[in-house]
Amino acid sequence: MRHDKNGSNLKTVLGTIFGTGVLAAGMVMFAGAPSARADECQERLIKADHHLHEAIERHGPESRQAEHWRHELREAREYCWAHGHRWWDEDGRRWRSDRDWDDHDHDHR
Repeated sequence: MRHDKNGSNLKTVLGTIFGTGVLAAGMVMFAGAPSARADECQERLIKADHHLHEAIERHGPESRQAEHWRHELREAREYCWAHGHRWWDEDGRRWRSDRDWDDHDHDHR
């Protein structure tokens, strides 16, 4: 059996090109993942914060509606902290890197 040196080189080159393409596609795909998670955290926190403000305004800080959204806000903060060691402070309009939130920070406004 005769081996074709040119055919073997062509397979090696094509394999390298294919492998590089797969690697590049994977890097592009996963490069956006932290950003997507940050966007998800921010959106989730903004929503819970907004609903908590509304519930307190309409029903009072001790209402079951306020308690529900207070719980949702706490869960969102915990999720963001667990996945990025930061959380979005909607009232301060900034990312916070200390786990220093107060579950009742909206009660006295």
